[in-house]
Amino acid sequence: MFRLVEIEDIVRIPPDRFGENLEGIAYELLREKYVGRVNQLMGLVIAIADIKVNPEGMIIPGDGATYHEVRAKLVTFYPISNEVVEGEVVDIKKIGIFVNIGPIDAFVHVSQIMDDKMIYDEVRGVLIGEETKVTISRGDIVRGRIVNVTLAPPATIRVGMTLRQPSLGKVRP
Repeated sequence: MFRLVEIEDIVRIPPDRFGENLEGIAYELLREKYVGRVNQLMGLVIAIADIKVNPEGMIIPGDGATYHEVRAKLVTFYPISNEVVEGEVVDIKKIGIFVNIGPIDAFVHVSQIMDDKMIYDEVRGVLIGEETKVTISRGDIVRGRIVNVTLAPPATIRVGMTLRQPSLGKVRP
């Protein structure tokens, strides 16, 4: 699930950047600090928007930089257990499939794809249902339920999904 989170922070403006646009510098510094990182409370930070910098900064003795209070909005992605999502199959392995669900790929173990036993066809790179003959291949759209989420700061989110419930599985055109 995507969220918009408002934060307050303090940015250090080095002396060699004095005279430049404060919002531009703050954007660069906040982007370096937050974007692409995983936070336990916010999830994966994707982008920064709506930056407001207090033009009056503080000076700390012994440091030539100024410190400014900043308010910004962060676009984040935080998958939630039991959330139903749709995504594209991006990789198939003998042990399961990887499904792109926004900025990350979720894993579906072969036992969680369908009630039928799945057989891996290495030549074609697909999984085939033994009795139903349903194939799962790259590019297929599937609907699944998130069953587990592991946040591993600074940069990893692991998501496990199941496709084995009514209305879940391969989405037929």
